[in-house]
Amino acid sequence: MKSSEKTAYYGIFAGLAIIMGWVEMMIPIPIPVPGVKLGLANVIVVMAMYYFGNKTALGISIIRIIISGLLFSGFSGFLYSMAGAILSFTVMVIAKNIFKFNIYSVSILGGICHNIGQIVVASLVVKTNLSIYMPILIISGIITGALIGIIAKNCLNHIKR
Repeated sequence: MKSSEKTAYYGIFAGLAIIMGWVEMMIPIPIPVPGVKLGLANVIVVMAMYYFGNKTALGISIIRIIISGLLFSGFSGFLYSMAGAILSFTVMVIAKNIFKFNIYSVSILGGICHNIGQIVVASLVVKTNLSIYMPILIISGIITGALIGIIAKNCLNHIKR
């Protein structure tokens, strides 16, 4: 792939991740637990991880979080998203590269760790133990992580190399 093609793909992936995050904000979640989200933007990050590699996927993730924070969620949303993204991305890279987990397992671990990262930072910010939410956040991380893995895998099957 030429350098110009890579740049175009990077922009498309970053743009899609931002749009997916925006679309997700429009979808009401009927669970009264803070932090439960679908994680649609993570479909793009997982795809980028398997299509381009870890470094590019990390760049796309950081760009998405910064721009989404500026446009949609403000500093607190940025802080929680960045904490969740750093923890989940680190765990996903380890699972993918060291333990050779498949895309579904990597995505599930990412979903769980994203929620853990956010709840830890939220507990520090509000100076209250929020671990009571952890079981629901772990279950939602498993479910959304599995769905994201399935969607990412199916999308990757349709991208030309």
